[in-house]
Amino acid sequence: MANLTSEISKRRTFAIISHPDAGKTTLTEKLLLFGGAIHVAGAVKSNKIRKTATSDWMEIEKQRGISVATSVMGFNYGDYKINILDTPGHQDFAEDTYRTLTAVDSVIIVVDVAKGVEQQTRKLMEVCRMRNTPVIIFVNKLDREGRDPFDILDELESELKINVRPLSWPINIGAKFKGVYNIYEHGLDLFQPDKQKVTERVEIKDLNDPLVNETIGETDANKLREDLELVEGVYPEFDVNTYLDGKVAPVFFGSALNTFGVKELLDCFVRIAPSPRPIQAEERLVKPEEEAFSGFVFKIHANMDPNHRSCIAFVKVCSGVFRRNANYKHMRSGKLMKFSAPTAFMAQKKDVVDEAYPGDIIGIPDTGNFKIGDTLTEGEDLHYKGLPSFSPEMFKYIENSDPMKTKQLNKGVEQLMDEGVAQLFINQFNGRKIIGTVGQLQFEVIQYRLLHEYGAQCRWEPLRLYKACWIESDDEAALKAFKTRKHQFMAVDRDGRDVFLADSGYVLQMAQSDFPKIKFHFTSEF
Repeated sequence: MANLTSEISKRRTFAIISHPDAGKTTLTEKLLLFGGAIHVAGAVKSNKIRKTATSDWMEIEKQRGISVATSVMGFNYGDYKINILDTPGHQDFAEDTYRTLTAVDSVIIVVDVAKGVEQQTRKLMEVCRMRNTPVIIFVNKLDREGRDPFDILDELESELKINVRPLSWPINIGAKFKGVYNIYEHGLDLFQPDKQKVTERVEIKDLNDPLVNETIGETDANKLREDLELVEGVYPEFDVNTYLDGKVAPVFFGSALNTFGVKELLDCFVRIAPSPRPIQAEERLVKPEEEAFSGFVFKIHANMDPNHRSCIAFVKVCSGVFRRNANYKHMRSGKLMKFSAPTAFMAQKKDVVDEAYPGDIIGIPDTGNFKIGDTLTEGEDLHYKGLPSFSPEMFKYIENSDPMKTKQLNKGVEQLMDEGVAQLFINQFNGRKIIGTVGQLQFEVIQYRLLHEYGAQCRWEPLRLYKACWIESDDEAALKAFKTRKHQFMAVDRDGRDVFLADSGYVLQMAQSDFPKIKFHFTSEF
């Protein structure tokens, strides 16, 4: 038990979220560099398309230079075991990111100093607020021209609706950028643009130390003292409990590309970020230090290894110790399962693990047994909740371009839908398959992956729909009447549930008022 408690206290499981292009993947990479997990940062060429950062390993990501699949990376840093979930920055994959946020204990938000808070970041912050997830903010790209740090702090507060507290402070920005003063540890970090090396630290006792003037020059030293006086006057003393409650976000400044300000962030993060916390299941609150293992599937990824047509289910360990080859109960099917090759991830490298502790993310090879949201336990009936599928906003018919490859297409569509990238509906009127997504890019990703991973060619046919909503009713007759009247617009999802395909907002409103006994749901979780 003592061992379990100490393992839990070492774990830090967090996600990095941002708007596309704010520098999230670069920051992830630099954190891995400090953890010794990689030795040379992915030489990021100026040409975006050639980029092969360690966490972006799907072919289409390498071509586009964007992250579309959440990848998991674990590494040790000092006494801590850190698990980073790198989330897709692209908004068409927001749903994947929302799900990832259910599997982490805290979050780091990356904000571009020139662009400030962007729409995607606001949305993700709402999810963090709903769950009271503690947040640290990293203001990136200080070596480029950007906005005044005080303006950025004001914007963070008003846009993200959270109080902030700077724990480091920049000395100039853009071309004149000289470094940051680390408020948390009282040190001066001098900036040298270098993508591989770490900056030098000047130890000072306090800001009036003559060393400060010598190092950064009198003008900048005086401005720094004035700024910090203002910071201390405006922002309350940093209290770690307000951060843990999700009420205050500590802010760090730096340049991830130049490996600057990243170590300060990491050092403070491992000290203050929460270790795995109790999680609310439908039945009860589950504490991480309980002896019995439990965990849930928050993501499924098809084709981690193109040579084997297998899927991997990502499981977050919530309590107890997960052991290889032990029997665990799969709640949805009621079956006992044992796993002989569970893996832990280091981006693309996978190692088979014998045991995993709360906060860890393990990959379980999956031949179609798992769905997102499935719970595994040692026998107790538990259901972890909070993994919604959102109602899609774009729809297309998917058609097979090569009749000889029907089997491959069906298998590919089924596995890709398991990942939760998109949703499949079967139109009950004409039997055609409809794919619903949150954004246009997902159609391209599906088409690309079907061709390159399954050898199947599909083509899309346009379909004008406003919304797909799940319907149910306690009144059998009312449900039957609705389905008869709307039979051209009825579909079923993969679980056989009834879905109404409304082709306009007006039609949906009319249906809601004409059929008061029918409940319309806009997420699949009800």
